[in-house]
Amino acid sequence: MRRLLDVLRRLRWAKRPPPLRKTPAISAGRRGIVLMLALTSSAVAGGPRSEGLAARRTDLDAEDQARVTAITSPTTDFSKPEPFELMQGGAGSSRRDVSRDSFSQSSANITFEEEGTFKLGNALFRKNWVSSPSSTQASDGLGPLFNERACQNCHLKDGRGRPPQGDAGSTSMFLRLARDASSAEDKAALADHRLLNFPDPVYGTQLQELAVAGLKGEGRMRVEYQERKVELTDGAVVSLRKPSYSVTDLAYGPLDPRTTLSPRLTPPMIGLGLIEQIAPADILAHADPDDRDGDAISGRPNIVRDSLSGELALGRFGWKAQTASIRQQAADAFAGDIGISTPEEPKHWGDCTTAQVKCLAMPNGVQERLGPVEAPAPVMDLVTFYSRNLAVPARRDLDAPDVLAGKKIFYEIGCVACHTPKFVTLRDAPDKAQAFQLIWPYSDFLLHDMGPDLADGQAVGDATGTEWRTPPLWGIGLTEAVNGNSFFLHDGRARSLTEAILWHGGEGQKTRDRFAAASAADRDALIKFLESL
Repeated sequence: MRRLLDVLRRLRWAKRPPPLRKTPAISAGRRGIVLMLALTSSAVAGGPRSEGLAARRTDLDAEDQARVTAITSPTTDFSKPEPFELMQGGAGSSRRDVSRDSFSQSSANITFEEEGTFKLGNALFRKNWVSSPSSTQASDGLGPLFNERACQNCHLKDGRGRPPQGDAGSTSMFLRLARDASSAEDKAALADHRLLNFPDPVYGTQLQELAVAGLKGEGRMRVEYQERKVELTDGAVVSLRKPSYSVTDLAYGPLDPRTTLSPRLTPPMIGLGLIEQIAPADILAHADPDDRDGDAISGRPNIVRDSLSGELALGRFGWKAQTASIRQQAADAFAGDIGISTPEEPKHWGDCTTAQVKCLAMPNGVQERLGPVEAPAPVMDLVTFYSRNLAVPARRDLDAPDVLAGKKIFYEIGCVACHTPKFVTLRDAPDKAQAFQLIWPYSDFLLHDMGPDLADGQAVGDATGTEWRTPPLWGIGLTEAVNGNSFFLHDGRARSLTEAILWHGGEGQKTRDRFAAASAADRDALIKFLESL
């Protein structure tokens, strides 16, 4: 391994891009592997850095705070790109040519040694787990119930998943199962953030369509679409497809009558480490739960209890902002999607419930010489490092006249009320690659009521059944290139960016109506801007 690293070091050509430079102030705005397992945690430096729920940043002096306030203020000049706008993922942005691998590049500003760690994490992210017992070393423990065998099989090319079509199943979308709190004790646990919601008593937190030999999968997700014609102000007609979900072939009897079904499409993996290092104070500054400014936008944070520290923290990952850290998000996916236990979620039988006796009687993949769980800490270290350092692609055509015109429309019709363009990450982030970076995720990472059409009726922590976290938009224009489709929103119902905008309701209704009332040229320009991200 050392000789291999020496050879690669001599071949290395990439230089680390410069850090954020001082910029003149603009007008201030408002607020399996045995070798892998042999690596120790110290080989993967850094981890989630949290300031809890502090209302102010403590990592900046007065001068730096002034610079950050100035450079993150909304622009009013749409005649040219803003400073550093090309590198929307900061110094780590990937400038590789557009391809199917556009979301699979490492952050450009990590060290050569960290590049080796990234590649090991990638190998684990792509590894297929197998059922127990097996003759493999550190690869068994799959299931017993599961939806996929590898992380990469859901996050296709590190991008988004795809919804099922008709009766055909999907390996990259699944159904969350949850029911409302039914007792005072249940409600108290939710209020204290000890629980996010309550699973189905038999089928658990999500429907598992696959199973190891000797068991049946829990059932099959079925989706049916109805077309809905929408006429825009200029007479153009757009067809939207309205999905309805059900479950067939249930193996263990009916679902609890109180259980709701919520489809979840796997989101892209890019930029997660940068999102993790946005100061909580900067996200909370955009929250307006009582709509005091009267703009009909009332973003709310999802406050969750961090499973590692036990402290309350800001949720920022997942469709409902239900997870505070990348590591916890990975642990939840290992347990819920693949059925693999980790130190964070030591569930050797994954999502099996006490009602599924045969499932709990199946062998697990724990090997004592490697630790008490199927994916020990070194595995989690590597997968977390990989997830943290998937680069955001640089912008394309950002100085094109139609893209600049579309950016102006994006601001004018109110998209920026939720899709906050830019942040500067924590100066004292534990990994230098994510420290003090100007980034352009186009999200406020808050919960917003998106109206009845997009509602799933499923509460998750502080999120209600009509609320969703604003998804980041960076990389959205490369969806077709990476994943071969343009399915958007939490369930992939939208087949284009235009459809995605027209599905906005609730707090997004005014912006949606302005888009529908715009001229065809203005709508096209807005889409061109989004495609440049």
